[in-house]
Amino acid sequence: MTPMPDEKASESPPHPYFVDETGDGVIFDAKGRVLVGTGKVQDYFTVGMVECWALSALAADLAALRAQLLADPYFKGVPSLQPAAKKTALFFHAKDDLPEVRREVFRVLTRHDFAFYAVVRTMSAVVRRVKARNERDPTYRYRPTELYDGAVRRLFDRKLHTQPAFDVIFASRGKARTEALREHLLKAQAHSRKAAGTFPNAPIHVRAMPAHQQVGLQVADYCLWALQRLFTKGEDRFLALIWSKVGLIVDADDTAEKPYGTYHTSKRPPMSAAGIKNRKVED
Repeated sequence: MTPMPDEKASESPPHPYFVDETGDGVIFDAKGRVLVGTGKVQDYFTVGMVECWALSALAADLAALRAQLLADPYFKGVPSLQPAAKKTALFFHAKDDLPEVRREVFRVLTRHDFAFYAVVRTMSAVVRRVKARNERDPTYRYRPTELYDGAVRRLFDRKLHTQPAFDVIFASRGKARTEALREHLLKAQAHSRKAAGTFPNAPIHVRAMPAHQQVGLQVADYCLWALQRLFTKGEDRFLALIWSKVGLIVDADDTAEKPYGTYHTSKRPPMSAAGIKNRKVED
């Protein structure tokens, strides 16, 4: 008798996804004043995810690179490479790593097979929508977690029914948030149940852990950093390095192509600084 799709779930290791974010979704201060646009909070909020098909090989190459860097006299005395700092000597984190280190990490990433997905929100557009909702419903109170949760649901749309089981690993956010995120993943799975796929009820295991414990989270961090540099600094060269790895980037508030956002994939020309200037975002 041929096993049913859900019965096969226990026969295969769960398919992993690694999720991280940039920005915090904060809009208001304690007195209800809008902070977006003042320079006190970030102008963009992004949730990103990677899936790797040969994670052990990628982990081995990054471990070898770290050992090489630590043994290189050129980096002797650099604070971020000291074990006590618990930064580059422990794990790769694009914001903390030196430019020379970032270049080597990107060099490793380009050699490996993985896909990067992201949902980008423009906070000025979020403010406008929050105000509009408040006008319709004066009892509504915005919470940054709802922005994160909505991005997660959109990020995982049509991605939780193609494998027997899934292991979704988030950068540490606390036990209560981990359970909440699992509920949103189940909603995303239910929403795409009618889509083509073999495992509509695939089990989803959700975990949260520090980036130094999972190389996949470090890859997600680097991809997010490259995307963030494009939006915040107008630097497109970092994202260009990994553009072949882009599965889908949803610019959710750019209505230049569709009212629900603009979709970018590696099959389209790379996102560029010039293209960012031509986004159509209603503030």
